[in-house]
Amino acid sequence: MKSMKPARRVRARILLALLIVGAPIAGIASYHSLTSMTSSAAKSLGEQFRPLRPAPTFGTTVFDDDTPSVANLDPELRAALRRAAVDAAADGIEFVVNSGWRSAPEQRQLLREAVAKYGSADEAARWVATPETSAHVSGDAVDIGPVASAAWLSQHGTAYGLCQIYDNEPWHFELRPEAVQYGCPARYADPTEDPRMQR
Repeated sequence: MKSMKPARRVRARILLALLIVGAPIAGIASYHSLTSMTSSAAKSLGEQFRPLRPAPTFGTTVFDDDTPSVANLDPELRAALRRAAVDAAADGIEFVVNSGWRSAPEQRQLLREAVAKYGSADEAARWVATPETSAHVSGDAVDIGPVASAAWLSQHGTAYGLCQIYDNEPWHFELRPEAVQYGCPARYADPTEDPRMQR
């Protein structure tokens, strides 16, 4: 029986290593499948999807305090995400933070890329906020993937005060503590309808 314990440890270590290596790969594969989603498939989800950038080379968990995109989130948002992530894990769902807090220079770069991609500042504003108005720059927003995780959070997020804000961004969530009692507010079609973006 003693000889089985080292074998179990080796198997456990191999399994852990596979999970550590495989989870980001699975997240990237899921993100790639989201970015290649046809418009009819996106509409069947009730969402329009047009990603700005290709899949990230990595994502992180909501528990990664060493990553600024998580560490710099509003503490109440981060706590709500973590509560939701624990409950989602019981359903076999793992949250990946594709984008959380962003620096103002990073947000400016995203906006420049969006203007180049969409042809005008007005069209880019449907997808990317200015550094002055971005909920990501203030640490008040998080983009969750893969698709199944965003769908789980869209369905269950109200219980944690986590709400999808824009119809065109099914991955984007913000904390609305009053949602626990009253439900999430009506979503905007896109950020151009959000009064906060008019500052």
